[in-house]
Amino acid sequence: MSTDYQQSRSVLGARLRELRFTCPDGRLTGRELAARLGWPSSKVSKLENGKQTATPDDLRAWAEATGQPEVRGELIHRLAGFESHIRSWRRALANGFTPLHESLSIEIDRSTEIRIWEEAVVPGLLQTPEYARHVVERYARLLGGGGDVEGAVRSRARRQDWLYQPGRKVRVLMWEASLRSLICPSAVLAAQLDRLTGMIGMDTVELGIVPFAASVRIVPANGFWLLDDRLVVAEDWHAELWLDDDDNIALYSKVWRTLGESAVYGGEAHHVISAARRTLDSR
Repeated sequence: MSTDYQQSRSVLGARLRELRFTCPDGRLTGRELAARLGWPSSKVSKLENGKQTATPDDLRAWAEATGQPEVRGELIHRLAGFESHIRSWRRALANGFTPLHESLSIEIDRSTEIRIWEEAVVPGLLQTPEYARHVVERYARLLGGGGDVEGAVRSRARRQDWLYQPGRKVRVLMWEASLRSLICPSAVLAAQLDRLTGMIGMDTVELGIVPFAASVRIVPANGFWLLDDRLVVAEDWHAELWLDDDDNIALYSKVWRTLGESAVYGGEAHHVISAARRTLDSR
């Protein structure tokens, strides 16, 4: 999590604590405020200590419960700049790809279950080094900076050690476009598809493919990772978003489950991958 983001959240938490201390009808304890709000006491503690990101509704309720409704606008304004924890790619890449990869690797190492949705690329935990190199190079050309491409490739390769540790599980959902997008030469993609085929049946990997022909209940877009039930990492063209509030975690979990209803697994997934592989052979 970025230092700027955490500092901003901690500052907001300190302001919330100040409001609890300065209630017009007397200072409230955390338990008393939680009772007024109908929240668990742990939520009050997490918000005040910068351990959870407040929602606008949380802030409005806090202002009302502490008898200071006039501060609602101020609190929401404070939240607006960091609500979704946006890590600008351009700013992050000023220091190269390696620190960017290492910060995510720390969170991956903390996790026992990871759920991934990718709509157009094979996820990093399953990438071959050569495929990873082409993915990283594409981002480097688009965004500038990030000159340590080989360092980033090595970092992705080391991260895959996670797959071979007991008690770990990665549940991957991929749209069929991920199997066919030529973001690398055909031979590199062919080797990547061969690796995916070999990973079907691993006890630490559950691989689901959403075929082009599948009926889907939601638009198959916007790749993201769910690390346990504590953090969402989502990517957009301009930034990476780290979301750790309960509402967003619940939303992304629902999106992941909904997409999973259209996926095929095991032998059927193998068939979809093999069909994409045969297309490459015929080029």
